[in-house]
Amino acid sequence: MNKNRFLQNLEEQERQYKINQMVTAIEKKFPLSSEVKEALLSIDREYFMPKAFKHFAYSLDALPITGNQYISSPLTVAKMTQFLEPSNNLTVLEIGCGSGYQAAILSQLFKRVFTIERIEALLNEAKIRFRELGLKNILTKFEDGTKGWEAFAPFDRILFSASPKEIPQTLFDQLKEGGILLAPVNHDGLQMLTRFYKKNGMISSEVIEQSHFVPVLSGKE
Repeated sequence: MNKNRFLQNLEEQERQYKINQMVTAIEKKFPLSSEVKEALLSIDREYFMPKAFKHFAYSLDALPITGNQYISSPLTVAKMTQFLEPSNNLTVLEIGCGSGYQAAILSQLFKRVFTIERIEALLNEAKIRFRELGLKNILTKFEDGTKGWEAFAPFDRILFSASPKEIPQTLFDQLKEGGILLAPVNHDGLQMLTRFYKKNGMISSEVIEQSHFVPVLSGKE
């Protein structure tokens, strides 16, 4: 084995060790299903980080990215993913692509991921990452996420990766019968992660826990 190959193997082992340590830290705070755990182990969060923050990639912290946005804590990503009750025969729509890390995790668990981002620079960066990682089941759109994505509706699952004050009826309309919509809804300044169910055309909901996300904004940048 030549020196370069040896160093590459060493770097890969170190990278995988850090990912394993991150997932172990998550499991100490939140019990993971085997499927969600495997997804977290298979996607390197460092790849979605700005260069200045790569040394914090395996911490459980939310960190700043392009456009005054944040990449969520991997603990938050793990929770949001598991609360969606993923399955590899389902489709999911994500409102707020951001760095693309959440969508990348979802791509390991869902048949197809549709993700919308209103900040073009952010979306362009995420699209490059998806392409370089070979994540071919992710479709992206530069748009105001509150409009949803009617062309591919209805969706089995809808995920807000930002905090709305209320859920637009448009998105409930784009949720499939029997589907789940998960969102950190803002109630008088307090964000509560809420899971909505659609059954017989009616919407019911349950509050899961308090959360901390950037707000949903309208329009495009």
